Amino acid sequence: MRYFIYFSFNGKLYHGWQKQKNSITIQQKIEESLSVLLKDKIEVIGAGRTDTGVHAKEMVAHFDFNKNFENSKNFIFKLNQFLSNDISIKSLKCVKKNAHARFDAISRTYEYHISKEKDVFLNEYSYYLNYSLNNIKINEAIKIIINNKDFKCFTKSKTDVTNYLCNILDSKWIEFDKKYVFEITANRFLRNMVRSIVGTLIDVGLEKKSINNFKKIIMSKDRSMAGYSVPAKGLFLKKINYPKEIFI
Repeated sequence: MRYFIYFSFNGKLYHGWQKQKNSITIQQKIEESLSVLLKDKIEVIGAGRTDTGVHAKEMVAHFDFNKNFENSKNFIFKLNQFLSNDISIKSLKCVKKNAHARFDAISRTYEYHISKEKDVFLNEYSYYLNYSLNNIKINEAIKIIINNKDFKCFTKSKTDVTNYLCNILDSKWIEFDKKYVFEITANRFLRNMVRSIVGTLIDVGLEKKSINNFKKIIMSKDRSMAGYSVPAKGLFLKKINYPKEIFI
């Protein structure tokens, strides 16, 4: 039987999601814990990669096991005992045997947090920026993002990806008393895409780049023309959506 496992994690101490030979990753820790608990070698396939230091409010992975879990709450409780406090299993759902955590995802939502002031309780989970930003200009740039399809200018130049097209379903910039939050939902994301977009939006908000400059950056498809990549610590994978028909 195939299962989708939903969980959250603090990525501060991990080298991203995907297993690596000489680094500790989220995938490694979950596979090890599942294998011990189920007394079998378990492999999990994640909904996508997250970079070193990136967090997730909701991440999804799938794994196969030949037994039905009669009490999923008890299983989740036991699994959480094997895991450190920076990884938390939320739920377990049975899915059809061909369901895939990565390829069946309809959309993913990320959010990036920017702190307006030096706050010791926000420092690990947001990027501190001691400047006022022009929200009107930023929202003008976001409209351009929503209407765009090709995001080659916002991904790393050295990559094996050949398709840079992404369908942006929604995006917004929200100002709170102590911080800004950028949220974006799309069918797929390129490597480093969200952090590069945020860095460029900050340049627009600081009026270092005009709206016309922003348009030219996207049309150029040139990463060197876009803004800097903001730190990973402020980035959260927030939500992953799937079609209802894959669940049992």
